[in-house]
Amino acid sequence: MNEPSLTSLFWRVTDRFHFDTRPKQWFTSPVVTLKVHCEQSWSNNNARLHGLSFLLSRATVAGLGLVLWLAGLSLRAAETNALQVASAPSAVETGGSLSVNSPAKRAAWQQRLTLGAGDILSLSLSGTPEATRNDVAIGPDGRISFLQAQDILATGLTVDELRATLDEALSKYYRNPRTIVVPSAFRSKKFYMLGKVATRGVFTLDRPLTIIEAVGQARGLETGFFEGNVVELADLPRSFLVRDGKKMPVDFELLFQQGDLSQNVPLEPNDYVYFAAANANEIYVFGEVAGPGVHAFWPKATAVGAITVRGGFTARAYKQRILVVRGSLNHPETFIVNAGAILAGKSPDFRLEPKDILYVSARPWIKVEELLETAIGAFIRGAVTTGTGVYIYDRGER
Repeated sequence: MNEPSLTSLFWRVTDRFHFDTRPKQWFTSPVVTLKVHCEQSWSNNNARLHGLSFLLSRATVAGLGLVLWLAGLSLRAAETNALQVASAPSAVETGGSLSVNSPAKRAAWQQRLTLGAGDILSLSLSGTPEATRNDVAIGPDGRISFLQAQDILATGLTVDELRATLDEALSKYYRNPRTIVVPSAFRSKKFYMLGKVATRGVFTLDRPLTIIEAVGQARGLETGFFEGNVVELADLPRSFLVRDGKKMPVDFELLFQQGDLSQNVPLEPNDYVYFAAANANEIYVFGEVAGPGVHAFWPKATAVGAITVRGGFTARAYKQRILVVRGSLNHPETFIVNAGAILAGKSPDFRLEPKDILYVSARPWIKVEELLETAIGAFIRGAVTTGTGVYIYDRGER
């Protein structure tokens, strides 16, 4: 065999995975980008093969360790991810990453970072050190005061825009004032972790953050014991990310069970990350019913029976086509139920299963696609409202 084939193989691998063999400098940033400085050459093919094998083994172990450390996943999920990520280079090729620190990949809100209530600033006036004010918090009303510039609206402004506003206000009292604004802490941007995570609640989005990192902050997914084994309590196919009142196209099953980092999207302010309960024994009824919401599942539960226990139909309900959604939110199974025929005794009632979603429309519809997004949207808003006590709106509802 010609020697160039081995050399080309080595460079193809090191072009894909860059490592750093310097002691204690394996991870210089949260991104899984490792760098190797090849400062020695090998005298023969055996040495090259040995060095290549050593580097690849260290890369695989280190990369997987970072994934699991960030996510705080359960033992079984860790074992699954380790096997699949190690054998699937596609997780790298999709362009996904564990974190976001590249300006080119940042969202619009990160590229134009605005201030908000709770942010902490250090304010000073050039040439007047005695005027310096540290730890100035933007108030709940979104305003701050500095020297003679009182009740200045800061919420929604960038640092440069606030500086210009303060300069203009102080120009009545100082000649050519130059205000210096230095953010000490960003606390105004929030995201919400709900459902089957170890720590539920509101978290500060003070730096670029992905779903995996957010789960890590929430101390991982909840786990339990079943027949002596550790099991996850989250139902990944029915878990979701909500932004601006809409479910984002993120597949939690692909991300956490198959290691597909293309699903590891960056979070934005006011995002809701919800992990559904795997053992939920409920049914969900929404739309034109008197009492939309959740009801405990019971043996032999039916569609009309579920609507009845939620108070029955409203006057606007279109009874001839009720949509039932079952299974994964990303790849759901759907059924059309004619409640009018059931009530007239012409058809048997439709038997439900735990976690089924029923949606009653106010108007006639033909294709499932017309109503599916609305039905799933009602479900996720109901789940978020239950978890936070706050109703979230779709942009079209405002």
